[in-house]
Amino acid sequence: MKKLFMGIDSGSQSTKVGIFDQQGNEICYGSDLLQNTETPAPGVVYHPGEDLWESLVRAIEDCLDKFTGDRRQILGIGLCTIRCCRVLLDEKGELVEPVISWMDMRMSQPYVHQNDAVKYVTTTSGYLGLRLTGAFKDSCSNQEVYWPMDWQTLQWADDAEIQRQGLTRSQLFELIKPGESYGPLRAELAERFGLNADIRVFATGNDKAVEVLGAGITAADEIMISLGTFISAMMYRHDYFSHAESFFPTLACEPFKYVYESTGIRRGMWTVSWFKHLAGEDISKIAEMENISEEDVLNRIAESIAPGSEGLITILDWLSPPSHQFRKGMMFGFDQRHTKYHIYRSILEAIAYTIKNNIDAMLQETASSINSIRIIGGGAKSDVLVQIICDLFGKETYTLQANSSACLGAAMCTAVGLGMVQDFNQAKRDMVQIKKKYIPNQKNHIYYDGINKNVYMKVRSYTDPLLSEVYDFLNRPSKYTKNNSSCL
Repeated sequence: MKKLFMGIDSGSQSTKVGIFDQQGNEICYGSDLLQNTETPAPGVVYHPGEDLWESLVRAIEDCLDKFTGDRRQILGIGLCTIRCCRVLLDEKGELVEPVISWMDMRMSQPYVHQNDAVKYVTTTSGYLGLRLTGAFKDSCSNQEVYWPMDWQTLQWADDAEIQRQGLTRSQLFELIKPGESYGPLRAELAERFGLNADIRVFATGNDKAVEVLGAGITAADEIMISLGTFISAMMYRHDYFSHAESFFPTLACEPFKYVYESTGIRRGMWTVSWFKHLAGEDISKIAEMENISEEDVLNRIAESIAPGSEGLITILDWLSPPSHQFRKGMMFGFDQRHTKYHIYRSILEAIAYTIKNNIDAMLQETASSINSIRIIGGGAKSDVLVQIICDLFGKETYTLQANSSACLGAAMCTAVGLGMVQDFNQAKRDMVQIKKKYIPNQKNHIYYDGINKNVYMKVRSYTDPLLSEVYDFLNRPSKYTKNNSSCL
């Protein structure tokens, strides 16, 4: 009987589900869009209701509806979820309030207990794992930032550290490692999905670490760029890097291994989606007439615009970081030549410039260099964006066969957990497949490199002081702002 694995990728904008065989071939793929996050007050961002869970169920059903094989061949399910969220549950494991997004300012500080109805505090992987299996377990590799875990043991730290994070031991789930099982899928769900009654759900890691696994990154001179809602780049390492200043060392999907993650772009590909909706109905009409996606329309026309977008430059701060709340997105260099397609290409070029500079800072601090790039995430579907990145870096660049590297990585964890592969290294060798190779255009590389070094890297030294003044003025209580707020 053919052996298949299901991988779930619960993201910030959508839930994706893939079914893979032992060679990493994607048998089918399904997805479901999440509702927009809600922001009822400045700094507050959450997922409405049970949206993450309901979307996960719909995405599984969408994938299985497209699956024409024998569902008994699906031997296990890997669960990967967005990181750096916080989920507050009552004694029955039900939501006390909506899931707090990683974009929420509350996630930049330890938990503060304000509601006695909260009995458990967990991550999205703990929450969705509980919904799938009924087990109060969570992946050790999804305990990012303000979670009191001992990285040497991958178990909870001592009571003093737990208390420093505003928590008690009784509020925390049991920790398991990637490749270990939450337990069997709840019987009613197995029946609903038509899956084996004893099918088990397996832990993975934080979403970026799972993407690294699904991208097959093993060599020290390889780097992965994840073009998702949060855009960042990752290197795979065997050793932890303490006191990093320009990047974030985190846990890999493989126990006791590490991923070095560059500073990221908040709302990265979200900005592309934002502009797509802003661009107008004519984009939708062209897409409908030609039976292609709106992104394909924009990419096709943007590809015809020369590198540099004829002098139009975008600075990507559509969601400012907590450390620089005054920053806002900017576009400058407009004149009569520019169209909506120039704006679109300029956004894509801004993604490339920003991630290039973030990667360079990480490489310099770690005394590393790269020779090849693997690009994953929704943005990897854009040939024009991938080529821009390839040209700017001047390095061979690859995209991968799987629609979602996180789905594939989750399936790989399942294969490891079931003993269908010897270890994570064998899973990388056997299950990761290259889709396309991009070769840099040397002329474009020289041009982009010049813009980056002479313009892009210098912009914030001029704009930060001004934007800081604007921010202070608009947020300063005064008679003027109180009585004339409509003028601002």
